[in-house]
Amino acid sequence: MTTLSETTEILRDLIAFPTVSTDSNLACIGYLADRLERAGARVEVYQDDTGAKANLWATLGPDADGGIVLSGHSDVVPVADQDWTSDPFVMDERAGLLYGRGACDMKGFIAAAVSMAPLYAARDLARPIHFAFTHDEETGCLGGQALVTELQNRGYRPAMALIGEPTEMRIIEGHKGCFEYSTHFHGLEGHGSGPDLGVNAVEYAVRYVSRLLELKDKLRHRCPPDSQFEPPWTTINTGALIGGVAHNVIPGKARVDWEMRPVQKSDADFVKEDLHHFCTHHLLPAMQAVDPSASIHTEVIGEVVGLEPMDQNAIRDLVVELTGANATDLVPFGTEAGLFQQLGMDVIVCGPGSIAQAHKPDEFVSLDQMVQCLSMLEKLGDKVSA
Repeated sequence: MTTLSETTEILRDLIAFPTVSTDSNLACIGYLADRLERAGARVEVYQDDTGAKANLWATLGPDADGGIVLSGHSDVVPVADQDWTSDPFVMDERAGLLYGRGACDMKGFIAAAVSMAPLYAARDLARPIHFAFTHDEETGCLGGQALVTELQNRGYRPAMALIGEPTEMRIIEGHKGCFEYSTHFHGLEGHGSGPDLGVNAVEYAVRYVSRLLELKDKLRHRCPPDSQFEPPWTTINTGALIGGVAHNVIPGKARVDWEMRPVQKSDADFVKEDLHHFCTHHLLPAMQAVDPSASIHTEVIGEVVGLEPMDQNAIRDLVVELTGANATDLVPFGTEAGLFQQLGMDVIVCGPGSIAQAHKPDEFVSLDQMVQCLSMLEKLGDKVSA
């Protein structure tokens, strides 16, 4: 078995790369590519249009269809304004816990997967094992969307994918989608003493948020009777309302950042159609009665499909066997899993650490969870060996 100490050293190296989504991940991807190449993997790196971000795709074993993908995202959320007790980009081991930004979300799994590469390379693999490490999962799964398009264009056809997001090593076979938007309001600035002479973008943004709250309540009544999610209905969250410059200035611009997590496609269609009608027939006529150039524009940050539970799921059954689990579960948070499922793969989510630690100060993954993950991955190598 790959030693835990080797894996924690890889994790230490990965945490040291400050791969916040706003910044480049190229150094981290280069490090992973080097380790996988030295293990004998065939490595491909796909840069995005900016040249500052990249996805990694690597393969061990035969050049054939039907392989297994081990997938993780290299980016992490920011640490600004968080109260850490240690440097977030220097791994700190205390009382059996490994602290650092990305420790559980999700560099712990990436470290475990990469540490297994030499072991896999030494086996006579009957099926390929692929490594997929992406950029910008935290900002709309942009890297994952680009990667699955690349795989489709190149004709790669893996059969299964294991997404190593933190689940406390529980097997997750379904989750909601994650649709993120920024709605921009452009009004007309003016002096606060003459409110009828301007178009107050913040006030119209507030009315938009009020509509989101109404839709939030309506979605509860659209809940599918057989929904297994918690909560079982589609949710909406308003993440930010930004606008205004001073007490006595009519704000000409405002922005609402919001998301929904649909349990069914019809809910997403319902919300988008309602908001389009509300803006077209209510908000915009009132805004343009004062200033014909006033506008509302919704920017799609990301529309990432959910992971649909399937009756037949080979990777679920395999990992149940490997781990001895006697149950599977669903979660409300989103991952890249649905993207791989759209390519025709059987997919689950299973990885070390808890989502309760993700995105928080003093993020950590436990050594016990890492041991469980390594054990699963080693047994996976046994299963796919000839």
